[in-house]
Amino acid sequence: MQKRVLGQHLEVSALGLGCMGMSFFYGQPQDTTKMTKLLRTAVDHGVTFFDTAEVYGPFTNEELIGRALAPVRDQVVIATKFGIRHGEDGPTPMSGVDSRPEQIRRVTEAALKRLRTESIDLLYQHRVDPDVPIEDVAGTVRELITEGKVKHFGLSEASATTIRRAHAVQPVTALQSEYSLWMREHESDIIPTLEELGIGLVPFSPLGKGFLTGTIDSTTPLADNDLRRMLPRFSPEARQANQVLVDLLQRIADDKGATPAQIALAWVLAQKPWFVPIPGTTKPHRLEENLGALDVELTAGDLRRIEEAAADIRIQGERVPEQLRSRFGR
Repeated sequence: MQKRVLGQHLEVSALGLGCMGMSFFYGQPQDTTKMTKLLRTAVDHGVTFFDTAEVYGPFTNEELIGRALAPVRDQVVIATKFGIRHGEDGPTPMSGVDSRPEQIRRVTEAALKRLRTESIDLLYQHRVDPDVPIEDVAGTVRELITEGKVKHFGLSEASATTIRRAHAVQPVTALQSEYSLWMREHESDIIPTLEELGIGLVPFSPLGKGFLTGTIDSTTPLADNDLRRMLPRFSPEARQANQVLVDLLQRIADDKGATPAQIALAWVLAQKPWFVPIPGTTKPHRLEENLGALDVELTAGDLRRIEEAAADIRIQGERVPEQLRSRFGR
């Protein structure tokens, strides 16, 4: 397995595994026995980087990761998150943000128990809290690092200004934000800031929440409890309009003897050596497919071809609903 380094010192597999969908977001939670087997299979294939969060479930995803990876804990890097409140009402259990220092400590202590570990390898602020200065957040995580309960500090969907302010208090190892061929908003200021400061990028949804795999079109039904139904980019009209991007990936894939998903992941991997995408899956054959992206070599000519074609494609539909948009890029 190829390795990459996040920040200055955190070495992980070049491709991680996003675990959210095993317990949350994409319809019914998956069978825990099957997911445990999938997680251990990932380890057997050399994956060392696993991503979870308190809110995934809530709680159940961390519990799954803790149980499944306990026997191989010394071989893996586990990332989890604080900062999103959760409840059971409404279309999503996410009901606001909370990064008060006392809340960060409560969440961390609970996560340590659920993950069955003495220290969290990478602790992210899940979303920026406008009511808590980022310096207070970074300072609290710095204290947790000093106490040995956390090893590395991360942010998610933060602005360049917030990243700089946090990094000045406690070095940020990684920023986790959405990034893929259909979400490139961070290229103007976020990615240059990360490069300047020596911070890694962990792209979530590098496969566009499944759309870039080529297995979803405008007629594909989504379950009533699949939260993609609330995303404007997953309306039937947007999916139909955005099919042109999948068609591009398919053409490149045909030339390379690969799949659209593998080309989409290979493209992300080719952007910077300090990008570590975390595609999620609940299916063993998709895990194998995703890992196959590491063997796909995109030449400079391939990358130019993708870039030139993508420049003519205007992605339709916002990636998040209007009411959630204020939580991104603070």
